[in-house]
Amino acid sequence: MIQPRFIAPTKDYSGYIFDCDGTLVDTMKLHHRAWCSALSQAGATFEFSWEVFIKRAGMTLERTVSELNLEFNVAFDPLHVASAQREYYDLLVSEAEPVVPVVEFARELRARGKKLAVASGSQKRAVLAALEQVKVRDWFEVIITPEDVSHGKPSPESFLLAAERIGVSPAECLVIEDGEMGFEAARRAGMDYAVVLPEAPSSREVLTSL
Repeated sequence: MIQPRFIAPTKDYSGYIFDCDGTLVDTMKLHHRAWCSALSQAGATFEFSWEVFIKRAGMTLERTVSELNLEFNVAFDPLHVASAQREYYDLLVSEAEPVVPVVEFARELRARGKKLAVASGSQKRAVLAALEQVKVRDWFEVIITPEDVSHGKPSPESFLLAAERIGVSPAECLVIEDGEMGFEAARRAGMDYAVVLPEAPSSREVLTSL
């Protein structure tokens, strides 16, 4: 299995906010498979390619369906298709594996007593299941999901709330993310960010952008 490279930032921060899917846990290919099944069930005739999928990384499922409706001139029920995607994903989550370099980075930070949080665009139950699957659930004192905020990424709300709850100012936080929506959310929050950049369903390259 090809593992991503991780270039740890040289700057020290007081707080670290991690995305979950594709950052801590290698679930993106599982989510893609679940999307393909849910869209097929809904009667989609367009190809839900990896490229179409990955550019929406970080969006809520319902917003993803709404955007697909606009892009492909279809009229799927966002709630229905999102629910089907979650059901298919639940059947696959046991296959999830850790993104090893990122998990090792989090392990080191935890040993140093740093404040750690997760801020994800996935529903809380899916995030908890993924974190528990790779045995890191207890590392994070704060976990922010769409149930906790009014606006998902690229709004900075989830990152700002995570920073508030761990008691660290935004300027002293580093975000670790793999999706453009998350990068934009970090910029809007006034936070530096490290980038986990997916290249294909089976591999990704990790870069740092500060």
